[in-house]
Amino acid sequence: MKQFRRWQRIFILFFLSVSVFAPLVLVSIRLKTLTSDGRNEFAEDLPNIHVLPLNAVRQVFNEAREGLKEPNPEVYRDQNYTIVNSLNQKQGENSSSSSFRSNRKATETFVGEVKQIQTKAEVLTRSIKDNSDKKADSHDHGVRTPRVTKAAYVKDSRSETRKTTDEKVKQMKDQVIRAKAYLSFAMNSNTHLVKELRLRIKEIERAMGEARKDSELSRSALQKMKYMENTLSKASRAYPDCSNMANKLRAMTHSAEEQVLSQRKHTSFLTELAGRTTPKGLHCLSMRLTTEYFMLQSEQQTLPSQQNVYNPGLLHYVTFSDNVLAAAVLINSTVSNAMKPERIAFHVVTDSLNFPAFSMWFLLNPPGKATVQVINAQVFQWWNVYESSRMNQISGDPRYSSLLNHLRFYLPEIFPKLDKIIFLDHDVVVQKDLSDLWNMDMKGKVNGAVETCQEGDSSFRRMDMFINFSDPLVRRKFDANACTWAFGMNLFDLRQWRLHDLTSSYRRFLLKGRGRHVWKAGSLPLGWITFYNRTIPLDKQWHLLGLGFDSLLKSEDIEQAAVIHYDGIMKPWLDIGMKKYKGYWNKYVNYDHPYVQQCNLHG
Repeated sequence: MKQFRRWQRIFILFFLSVSVFAPLVLVSIRLKTLTSDGRNEFAEDLPNIHVLPLNAVRQVFNEAREGLKEPNPEVYRDQNYTIVNSLNQKQGENSSSSSFRSNRKATETFVGEVKQIQTKAEVLTRSIKDNSDKKADSHDHGVRTPRVTKAAYVKDSRSETRKTTDEKVKQMKDQVIRAKAYLSFAMNSNTHLVKELRLRIKEIERAMGEARKDSELSRSALQKMKYMENTLSKASRAYPDCSNMANKLRAMTHSAEEQVLSQRKHTSFLTELAGRTTPKGLHCLSMRLTTEYFMLQSEQQTLPSQQNVYNPGLLHYVTFSDNVLAAAVLINSTVSNAMKPERIAFHVVTDSLNFPAFSMWFLLNPPGKATVQVINAQVFQWWNVYESSRMNQISGDPRYSSLLNHLRFYLPEIFPKLDKIIFLDHDVVVQKDLSDLWNMDMKGKVNGAVETCQEGDSSFRRMDMFINFSDPLVRRKFDANACTWAFGMNLFDLRQWRLHDLTSSYRRFLLKGRGRHVWKAGSLPLGWITFYNRTIPLDKQWHLLGLGFDSLLKSEDIEQAAVIHYDGIMKPWLDIGMKKYKGYWNKYVNYDHPYVQQCNLHG
């Protein structure tokens, strides 16, 4: 026992000398190195400070263990550099229990003292490392990122890998930018540095690949970062002028901003173009349905239950569409969520080109107990009058200048036998029963619509955003602060409409806009002035807008709305449509239909 305590004291003295004087020797070497050439290589040697005392511990014990007869304490180092004591008893050894307890107590005391010394050494090591890193940062003239050292990767590696971060990815991108800046300086002077920079840039770019998170990086990527940092240190010593680096980075930033602006314009143009064109799959579907329609006999081309289409006891809906799949989703969603689908009469108005396809679709896919009527817009007698006046609408977008977009102002002429009708755009989805809307008291108004004059909403609109109030006629008759409303889901009282002859008002406003920039192209500003002071506001839960342009809509608001509207350019049937909203539309598409599958239409 006395021999054990003697060796224990010898070990503690040796450990104290190593833990205290070894860091001081390294610090003196570091200071001497910095004063000589300013190089910063000390931080990389810091992890060895922990290893040195532990190696000394292991060596002393190996020497002392030979002269002891008591159970041998084994000292080792774990992941956190803590010293752990484990007693390995040999089987068959007949030592007394009192001797064992005494040795165990002595060993525990020894381990406690070693842990205290270890803690002091770690505190000293961290302080030395912090001072060294600060000097390294100041040496890099303000253009370098925090020094990437081996210790930085080893420390807390397990906890960092559990977190989803992109710090290392950003550091690698920053290294590439700095390397390219130095590369432009060294192109005509330092051939060796140019080759090394190009090699490091290729290595970092390959290591990054398509990674966006640190967890997606390979293990070799961290080593590549260290190599790149060493190369950048050489470049900073070769080109220490901060002003040149600042000018180069400023020029690179300006060039990047110009490229981003150009790409945004290009993306905006392509998005507008995609919104105006018909997808190949929809064109295929229309052609197949048209071909099948003309293969039928004339008596087979008539939809069922056409005798009930003007029954005043039914709930009448109307949509104007040239998209057979969008109209099918609209009708399917309306009928699926109706309490009494047999009371629904749906009127679909389309042009002569799409009339056969619409008719064939609903012949093949009748909407349950509801009644569907497909109307060809070209059969109306007042077609020539509209065709001559619609040329005043100056717009390169056919969505605004097409016949179907303005036929909503002729509802009393299209349905002379009806007194009330619900208008729905073909880019909406009905999620609830609309019978309560049909039974609503209009209070003598013509139009029931959801208002869009609440500032802060994504659907906010002002009158002067679409109408030119500098025109004397407009300024005299209308108030720029009047509340606006939305098309897409509207309840129209056709009796009041006929009483006030609002279709004639629409034609008059349309003709007065000839050659004058009174309002923007489209039906919305004309609707505001045609139904001015003749609109009753509806609760916002009846009609939710923005699914075609606003990505910040709340899911609870969407689910509570009776009608959701994909207004905007990102329609759900287009590839540019927002995926987070497509599910509300896709669940009403019959993707199992053979024509839909043959035309490669998928959700």
